[in-house]
Amino acid sequence: MNFEALRQRVQRAELVVAVRVEKTRSSWFTLSSVWRAGWTPLRIITVGLAGGFLAGKLEPTGLGAKVQGARWLQMIGSVSNLVASTQAAFASLQASEAADTAEQAADKVDDAADQSPRQAAPAPAPAAPRLGPERRVDPASPSQPQPAEAATDLSER
Repeated sequence: MNFEALRQRVQRAELVVAVRVEKTRSSWFTLSSVWRAGWTPLRIITVGLAGGFLAGKLEPTGLGAKVQGARWLQMIGSVSNLVASTQAAFASLQASEAADTAEQAADKVDDAADQSPRQAAPAPAPAAPRLGPERRVDPASPSQPQPAEAATDLSER
């Protein structure tokens, strides 16, 4: 195989990966939105009651029951932490994708602004303030001090 054929093969493989990544992202977004919409307050309460009932029925009575209950609570806490960290990671991923999209849009706007011909006439320069005929200020005049020089009352001229 020559180099050009290998290069085309790599480009096709990269394109396939990009398409599959986009499909995965859209499927993940759909799954997360359906998952969030599915957890209504009634369902949350029902699952909590069913889980509590099962935990109570599966626990043996006596001293071992207290230990088992603590283990169940520890497991539930661990699972909830796992779900919370997964949701935080997903939110972070969405935020980074949004930032990338915004950056790409800004780059496209910059490119479009650079490529488009300037059809509008340049804006006129702001007029110098009128101070009267004897005190006109000319910004290009060499006798006027620069702002930093005027602030320090020092002139290098």
